[in-house]
Amino acid sequence: MTAVLTFSLMDVIAKYLGRTYPVPMLVWARYFVHLLIMLVAFAPRRGVRLMHTERLGLQVLRALLLVACTVFFFTALRHMPLAEATAIGFISPLLVTAFSGPLLGERVTAGQWMAVAAGFLGVLIIIRPGGGLLTPAALLPMGMAACYSLYQILTRKLSSSENPLVTLFYTALVGGIVSSAVLPFYWIEPAWEHLMLMLLLGTGGGISHYLLIKAFERTAASVLAPFGYTQIVWVVLLGFLVFGDFPDATGLVGIAVIIGCGLYCAYAVRGRATMESATPVNE
Repeated sequence: MTAVLTFSLMDVIAKYLGRTYPVPMLVWARYFVHLLIMLVAFAPRRGVRLMHTERLGLQVLRALLLVACTVFFFTALRHMPLAEATAIGFISPLLVTAFSGPLLGERVTAGQWMAVAAGFLGVLIIIRPGGGLLTPAALLPMGMAACYSLYQILTRKLSSSENPLVTLFYTALVGGIVSSAVLPFYWIEPAWEHLMLMLLLGTGGGISHYLLIKAFERTAASVLAPFGYTQIVWVVLLGFLVFGDFPDATGLVGIAVIIGCGLYCAYAVRGRATMESATPVNE
C-alpha cells in the first residue's frame, strides 16, 4: 500500500510538471534517477552480479514495455484528469486475465471473460461516447494498460528464474539508456524547485518498485492485487486537492465497474489457487 501511495504521488508530480516540460524529459527523470539509486544502493555490494541474467532478451523487452507505459501515461496526464486516466489504466489486470490463457496457458473461466467485457464497459462509461472525455487522449491510458499487462506477464515469466534485484536493475538501466538517448531533443532548463520534483519522481519510481518486489517475496500476487485498487482513492483525493478535479457521478460509476471487475478476477484467481493447493496429487 505504501508503494501504491508512492505511485499516486508520482502521478501528481508528473501531471504538475507536464504543464511545463515535455514528456520525454519527465520519463528521463523517472528512469535515470532510478538507475542512479540502483547503482549507489546495490552495485558496490553485488558488482557485476547485478547484471547477470539468463534471459537478457526478455529483460530488455519487459523494461521497454514499462518505458512505453510511462510515456503513454505521462502523456495522458497532460490531457486528462488524474482519476479518470488512472481508472482507465486499471483495465490492465483484466487484460492480464485475457492474455494469461494464450500466453501463459492458464485457464480463464466464463465468469472472468464476462468481467473483462464488463471492465471495458466501465471504460465506456467513463469516457462517455459523445462526452468530453471521448478524445484521442483516452486511448493513451488504454495503451498504457495494454503494455502494462504484457509487462506483468513477462514479470511472472522471469520471476521463476531471475533475481528480483536484477530484474529491477534492468528496468532502470534500459529506461535510463532509452530516455537519455532522446533527451537532447527535448531538454529544457528546469527551475530549481522543478528539479527537486524531478528527483522525487525518479526516487519514487525506484522505491515503489523495490517495495513491490519485497511484497511479492512474502505474499502471493493474488493476495496483494486487491490492495492495488487503493490507488484510486489516493488519485481521486490528490487530484481534487492539487488540481481541483473530481469525477462526476457517471465517472464514479465507471470507476466502480472497473474496480469491481478487477477484484472479481483477482479473487477468482486466488480461489482457484487455494483449491488447487488443497487438491491431493497422485504421484
